[in-house]
Amino acid sequence: MYKIAKAFKALGLLLRKPYLMNLLIDSEDNKKEYVAKKFGLPNGLPTVDISYFVDIEEKIEPYSFLDGSSLPSDFALLRSICRKNHVEDYLEIGTWRGESVANVAPLVKNCHSINLPDEQMRNAGLDEAYIGMHRFFSKDLTNVTHIQANSQTFDFSSLNKKFDLIFLDGDHHTEAIINDTKNAFNLLKDEHSVIVWHDYGLSTEIPRFNVLAGILNGCPPEKIKKLYHVSNTLCAIYTGKTIHSATILPNTPPSKYFALTLKTISNKNH
Repeated sequence: MYKIAKAFKALGLLLRKPYLMNLLIDSEDNKKEYVAKKFGLPNGLPTVDISYFVDIEEKIEPYSFLDGSSLPSDFALLRSICRKNHVEDYLEIGTWRGESVANVAPLVKNCHSINLPDEQMRNAGLDEAYIGMHRFFSKDLTNVTHIQANSQTFDFSSLNKKFDLIFLDGDHHTEAIINDTKNAFNLLKDEHSVIVWHDYGLSTEIPRFNVLAGILNGCPPEKIKKLYHVSNTLCAIYTGKTIHSATILPNTPPSKYFALTLKTISNKNH
């Protein structure tokens, strides 16, 4: 009787607040089942060892160790791709504090970073201090063009440019990722161009299936076999290359570890 009463209570809640159905549909369990059934990837993307991309020492600067930041290994991945691929034109969706673009800017010619307009965030009721943190590390970089726009409606053709490296770290809802992914593939400069998706993983070992569902549905079907997870990062990647990979399950013994040296750099303006 308790289970029946609980079911009726849940049904009543959904009738009063239909938007809760989206939370149910977008649940990780549902998305994992969907990805397994449609794409045959119950464990997520095959994993490529990070050393395929990062084989030298990388200096990560700036790095805040604050909420919402990427991992040091994520920035090392971006920097190494820029260096190895001689990236000239870099695009990212999702600026936040500007740490990612500030890390790659010294290595590339032109950077474009797209984020929701401040006024749109303000109208959505977001905290003014949060809004003020956007572009903190990148606002004064001369080779970075900041675009305040919604990537879901932005006319990318207005840029009149293609890109060597595209980093997607914007809206992480499945439908938004589908749209950003489709746009990214249309903006690649050539067969050597690369797309990196942030927050593919809930952790470095566990996929985030609502993000993966968006990546897979936005990716041209013939290119899905060239999508990978990069080990020791939260990132998925498309390189246009066939790379040795493997299915790595959580709690697999590590094949490597890293040495980190921390150096505090004070912000003289605060």
